[in-house]
This record gives sequence, C-alpha cells and structure tokens, in this order.
Amino acid sequence: MPAFVDCHSHVVPSGDDGAKTLAEGLRLCEIAAEAGTEVLYATPHVWPHLGLTAKREAGILDAFERLRDEAPLELRLGYELTPSGALLGEDPARFVLEGTRLVLVEVPFSGPADELLAVAAHIEAAGLVPLVAHPERTQAVQERPALAVELAGRGWPLQVNATSLLGLHRPEAEVLGWKLVEEGLAKIVASDGHRETRPPRLDEAYALAVERVGEEAALPLFDGTALELRGWRPTPSRAAARDA
Repeated sequence: MPAFVDCHSHVVPSGDDGAKTLAEGLRLCEIAAEAGTEVLYATPHVWPHLGLTAKREAGILDAFERLRDEAPLELRLGYELTPSGALLGEDPARFVLEGTRLVLVEVPFSGPADELLAVAAHIEAAGLVPLVAHPERTQAVQERPALAVELAGRGWPLQVNATSLLGLHRPEAEVLGWKLVEEGLAKIVASDGHRETRPPRLDEAYALAVERVGEEAALPLFDGTALELRGWRPTPSRAAARDA
C-alpha cells in the first residue's frame, strides 16, 4: 500500500463539528496512520457564523501544536473555507494548506455557487490556488455537473471525499464522485474525517479506486501528487512495513 497524504480532516478541536477533545483528535490521527496515511492536514472549518477570530486562531494553534507532538504521522495545518462575502476582506494566505500554495474552499452544500466563484477568484488574485472541496456532495454540481468541468477548467483542483466513493453519503454523491474520478476531473481524494464514526482513512477508497480505474490513475489521487508538497517524502521503511 502506498503512503497516503490526506489534505482534509477535522482532527483538531476548534469549535466546529470535528474532534471535540485532544484525546479524540489523537485517536483519529492513530486511525489515519494505521490505515496508511503519513501526512494529515487538519483543516478546521471557517464558517460565516464561526470565523477565524484571533482568539479562535490562538486556540486552534495551541491544540494543533499539542496534537502534532503526539500524533504518529506528520500533521500539518490548513483551513476549510465556506464561501462568504466576509472572506473577500481577508488575506487568503492566512488559510493556506501548510507547505503548499493551495487554499481549501468548499462548494456550498445547497444553493448556487456564486460565492464560491467570488472567493476562489479572490484566492487566485492573491497568487494562490483554490482547492475545491467535495463538489460531488453539493446541490450546485449535482444539478449541473458542467460546473465541475468549469471549475477544473479554471485550474482549480477538485477534491472528492473518500466517503463519497464508498457510498456513505447520498447515491448522487457516489455516482458523481466516481464520474469526476473516471473522467480525470478530480485530482485529489481526501477523507474529510470528522469523528470516529467518520474517520480520516483512505485505504478502503484507494483499494476500490484501483479496482475501478487502475493503480496508475488511482495513486496520484491519494499520494499528494496534486498538492506539490514541500518538505516531505514518503518514508520507505514505513511503507515497506505496511506491505510486508
């Protein structure tokens, strides 16, 4: 099994719907490592009603540092943005996925994608790249799949959730997720892991992707290729131990 890079999870306690305690966050990191993940991004939500205030950011950074010291994998920090007009007044570099030029921004689950387009353009204007989270789960893309083509055509990588490919959400998300993978529109598969009931693991989705599209097409979706990570290389000894 290859070494996985997971760019989307909620393992750091931050006041969102992810891990509630450091102990829970550590357990999620352990689950991820046991399933083959070597680099895991903690990406707390930045919602319109839960912004990244100075106080909240300080709490996140403290929890992240404490969790990183204990985690059995490389833990990196980023954020997941829910598009809103307020973000147009923020410096997108504040939210970048550590060691990349990418900013994770989700398509709203319901309603039009107008605010996504505005926020993504704002990210791009700052010299960064919007990474579009789980488009397959959203009303806008399910009703108009051509929107995914448009987003990818702008050079914005699409990230599909492993849970969508495993059929753990609505059937529409599974069908569209595989369509994006099979047509080469999706560039990354991530866990979007939140709790132990929805853990940050990629191994099952990877095995299924190898069956569906072959190893050559599946591997770059899971190994961090599209992230162009700085400062990391797979650990051969750990990969060999898993494969033994």
